[in-house]
Amino acid sequence: MNFLFVGDLFGSPGRSFLQEMLPGLIQEYAIDLTIVNGENAAGGFGLTGAVAEELFGMGVDVITSGNHIWNRKEIYRVIDTDERILRPANYPPGTPGSGSGIYRAADGTAVGVINVCGRVFSPQHFDCPFRALEAGMEKVGAITPVVVIDFHGEASSEKIAAGWYVEGRASALVGTHTHVQTADEIILPGGTAYITDVGMTGSYEGVIGAKRDGALEHFLTQRPVRFEPCPGKRMLGAVCCTVGPQGRAEKIKRIMIRE
Repeated sequence: MNFLFVGDLFGSPGRSFLQEMLPGLIQEYAIDLTIVNGENAAGGFGLTGAVAEELFGMGVDVITSGNHIWNRKEIYRVIDTDERILRPANYPPGTPGSGSGIYRAADGTAVGVINVCGRVFSPQHFDCPFRALEAGMEKVGAITPVVVIDFHGEASSEKIAAGWYVEGRASALVGTHTHVQTADEIILPGGTAYITDVGMTGSYEGVIGAKRDGALEHFLTQRPVRFEPCPGKRMLGAVCCTVGPQGRAEKIKRIMIRE
């Protein structure tokens, strides 16, 4: 089974580039399941039901997210009813939506997907991501050995530690959030594919997807600024992984496409 994981989709530049690139990627890598981190897909911050449907219409199978999932109140209307949209599993009990799910890949493989947020350098007070992973793997692992994790976090050390924590028990742990792709893709000894950050899909002529002027104003004045998606040349950050029937990763390929 081959799955494609596309990194943090930033606004309309990211969505338009994904729409252009996805059919070719699915064909080239014989993709059976496509997962996209969509927490920045609506205007750079948050996700709406309409934007989610746009992504599903392109061929996306699962949307993961992170700390910006609640930035658009429209998401509350759909996150409890559309199982294809995940929010981090380590939000407190009673939070709308789900942090994990089981999805059927094109080749018939059942794939468990788990979404968690890191705590290091996070302004939110998340529950422990490691305990959330333990509970999530117990839940989906009872159904399928193929388990893919989106660890949405700021600190490389926390994501690397999480990779070793699930090593041999998950098929892949893919890091998201920093919007900067790392060159450390590896298959850990127990058969877990790992990368610290898959990168961003959006304009690379901005500051991690946002307009340069706003980002510079924020850093120079220390005042809050409304960040907006940057127009201009676009990039797509992703990984393609091959997973065997017993859930062990066999290949991981880092993908970076720029206009």
